[in-house]
Parts: sequence; C-alpha cells; structure tokens
Amino acid sequence: QVQLVESGGGLVQAGGSLRLSCAASGNIFSINAMAWYRQAPGKQRELVATITRGGSTNYADSVKGRFTISRDNAKNTVYLQMNSLKPEDTATYYCNADGVVRGSYASIKYWGKGTLVTVSS
Repeated sequence: QVQLVESGGGLVQAGGSLRLSCAASGNIFSINAMAWYRQAPGKQRELVATITRGGSTNYADSVKGRFTISRDNAKNTVYLQMNSLKPEDTATYYCNADGVVRGSYASIKYWGKGTLVTVSS
C-alpha cells in the first residue's frame, strides 16, 4: 500500500530549529492532503499542520509563525520546518497522508511510525 517514513527528529536547544521530512512510498496513485501530528507523553495527539496537494496550509495556533509545512509532490514528500523551538514542542511527531493506491478509488489515511523531537531548556 502506502508507507510513510519520517526523519529529522532529534535533540535541540530552545530557540533552535529542526526540519522534519516524511517520504511516502509504495504503490501510489496519488497523495492528497498531508499533515503533521504530535503527541507528548501522557497527552492527547494533536494536529500541528496540514497541507493540500495545491499547497494550501493550516496550522495549530501554538505553532503559527514558527513552523512551516511544505511538500514536494514530485517526491511525495512533506516537510515541517520548525523554528524558534520551545520545550513545549517536545513530542513524537507523526506524518499523515491521505493516499490512493493504484487501481483503487479509495483514499486511505496512512501514518508514519513517528520521529522524536526533544527541545531542551
């Protein structure tokens, strides 16, 4: 089907930057909307940012002005540029994509396994 693999997580000091990448692979007909979610230990998973095929974006209020989501449709890859990182940004970040496999009409939500971002004070 469709597989998503995140990369770019790590340890960074407050005020620093990281760029996350998520590459989709598999028997892909098309990738529609893509998104980043995050989940801190003991907390609910939350939506961070979304992006449509055409590049329309939306952000959680907590990251507006600091994070930028983008995509490269030719590479089936979505990015999350994270600037001015805060300790409260510490979480496991998950990539999400609505994908259609070849030969199917159905758009299925796919998830990556996550990449850990830790922001130290």
